[in-house]
Amino acid sequence: MGAIFKREFKAYFTSPIGFILLGIFFFISALLFSSNNLDGNNIDMSSMFDYLIVIYALIIPFITMRLLSEEKKQKTDQCLLTSPVSLPGIVLGKFFSALAFYAISLSYTIVFAIILNCFQPIELWVFIGNLVGMLLLGSSFIAIGLFISSLTENQVIAAIGAVIVNLLLFAIQILSTIFTNTVVTNLINYLAIMPRYSDFAIGLFNLSDAVYFFSIAAVFIFLAVRVLEKRRWS
Repeated sequence: MGAIFKREFKAYFTSPIGFILLGIFFFISALLFSSNNLDGNNIDMSSMFDYLIVIYALIIPFITMRLLSEEKKQKTDQCLLTSPVSLPGIVLGKFFSALAFYAISLSYTIVFAIILNCFQPIELWVFIGNLVGMLLLGSSFIAIGLFISSLTENQVIAAIGAVIVNLLLFAIQILSTIFTNTVVTNLINYLAIMPRYSDFAIGLFNLSDAVYFFSIAAVFIFLAVRVLEKRRWS
C-alpha cells in the first residue's frame, strides 16, 4: 500500500493538474475568507466553511477522476492487479494519496485562522470542529470519486459521475419535506450529509456523525475493491 500511496501522491505534483487544483482551492478559499471575514470584520469562519463544502463537492471529483480510470485507459490495470499488493491495499493507497492531497489544500485555512487570531482570539474549538468535519466530509467525497473512477476509463465521466453523487447527498434532504411517513423522513434525514456536518460547524464532536462519514467512505472503498476483484477474474 505504501508504494501505491507514494506513486499516486507524487503524481499530483508531476503533472499540471495538481498545481492547478491547489491554485483553484487556494484562490477560492482566500476569496471567501476576504469577503466573509476580513471585509466584514468577522472572526467566525463557519460561513466560509459552509461555502467550501459546496466547492469541494464540485472539485474533489477532479482529484479522484484519474485514480483508477487512468489505469484502465492506459492498460496498466492488469499489471497492477497481478502485483503482490492486495486489492484493498491498492484501493487504500490511492484513497490515502487523494486524502493527503486534499488535506494540503485544506491546510490553507489554518493560515486564515492565524491571521484572524492576530486581531482577536478566535473560537478555537469551532475552527477545529470545522476542520475535522471537512476532513471527514472530504474522505467521503474521495471514496465516492474513487469508486466512480473504478467503473470507467473516461476521466471526464468519472468526474461528472462523482459530482452528481455528491450533489445528491446534498439534495436528498429536500425530499424529507415531500414525504409524510416518519420512517421514510427519518431515513432521508439520516442519509443527508449537511445535518451530519452541523455539529462540527459549531465545535461539537458527535461520534455518530463521525461514524456516518466513516461508513460512507468504507462502503465506497469496499465497492471499489469489489469492482477491481471482478476485473481481476474477468
